[in-house]
Amino acid sequence: MNFLFAWRYFKAKKSTNAINVIAWISILAIVIGTAALILVLSVFNGFEDLVKSLYSSFYTDLKVLPASGKNITVTQEQLQQLRGIKGVKNFSLVVEEKALVQNGDNQSVIQLKGVDDNYRYVTGVADHIVRGEYDLGTESEPKLILGGGIEGALGIQADRNIFILKIYLPRKSNTEQIDPLNDISNDSIRSASAFLIQQDFDNKYGITNLAFAKRALRLGADEYSGVEITLNDPASAELIQPQVQKIFASGYLVQTRYQQNQGLYSVMNMERWIIYGVLSLIMVVAAFNMVGALTMLVLEKQKDIGVLQALGANRSFIQRIFMSEGLLLALMGTITGMLLAYIIIILQINYHLIPLKGGSFLINYFPVKPRFADFLLVSGTVFLIAMLASWFPSRKAAGQEFSLRTD
Repeated sequence: MNFLFAWRYFKAKKSTNAINVIAWISILAIVIGTAALILVLSVFNGFEDLVKSLYSSFYTDLKVLPASGKNITVTQEQLQQLRGIKGVKNFSLVVEEKALVQNGDNQSVIQLKGVDDNYRYVTGVADHIVRGEYDLGTESEPKLILGGGIEGALGIQADRNIFILKIYLPRKSNTEQIDPLNDISNDSIRSASAFLIQQDFDNKYGITNLAFAKRALRLGADEYSGVEITLNDPASAELIQPQVQKIFASGYLVQTRYQQNQGLYSVMNMERWIIYGVLSLIMVVAAFNMVGALTMLVLEKQKDIGVLQALGANRSFIQRIFMSEGLLLALMGTITGMLLAYIIIILQINYHLIPLKGGSFLINYFPVKPRFADFLLVSGTVFLIAMLASWFPSRKAAGQEFSLRTD
């Protein structure tokens, strides 16, 4: 019944035209605020998925790491047990260490990553080669796949460089004092290709074959820096993680992709909520228009309220009428705003209407991805603000005594 009164009040002609104007302005503000919230969250979702896809090209579903120190011991028995876990698609043994690469007067400190033959099948590095071919060389004739940033720092084109690079690595030592002749390897290496994935990797990593890296670092036959594991279903990582942990016991860490990049995901999640909070202020501004519209409507309908009171309507019923009026305004604005946002999202996905300027991005348009949860979040936010905005005028209407004049 209270919604029927609210609908009739909304449609009815008002004695003061400003009431209609303010009501429609409040609806328009809700439309703009709702559409803006959904569009910005969808753009954020698009960038979030893009970043995650780039990081997933380098980080695997699971990774075995040392609980302390730099290296772990991985036996053939453990590897055999790892192969027997249902859901494990493939894995790669890796060795990592900082190295200095020198090309004449140009030099760069890199994170050298020695990998086995399976590495190209557990990560997407091979798919992001932009110059040259995926070639790690051999132990005696190693080759280096460089990130694009390192390639620029060395002043070379990785696939065309005719000069042999010098690479220096710290060797494993049992003493605290460093002997430059014995504790630092000095080797020659050729560049094979360059990859571009994401700046964090492009400016940091160089990849070579595992045998060369282990020899240069003087590692034992079963010593590695980690085991990178890819799964048939990445979503099952948390289910398989305990099984892998059981194989490698307590001296090892087994991390999911999220745990390997926990800082990144935490920052992205925090940014999402900050964006949501800031844009919700738009809805608060719209609420002031709604308060004004409902307050003027209460003054307009003084005679109606007096009639309802005379017919036995209690304060709660009168309050619900004006609460329903506010929710009606919010409903109209929210539905229209969501439809508008969804249409813009579909057009952006299909036609890339809004470009990304600058020319230095992996894509040349704003990525968008609508999520049902965002629509629910925004609608819930709008209705909560609308209820709070409607409460004050409706409370005022219910609390006042209006009398009918008989003269």
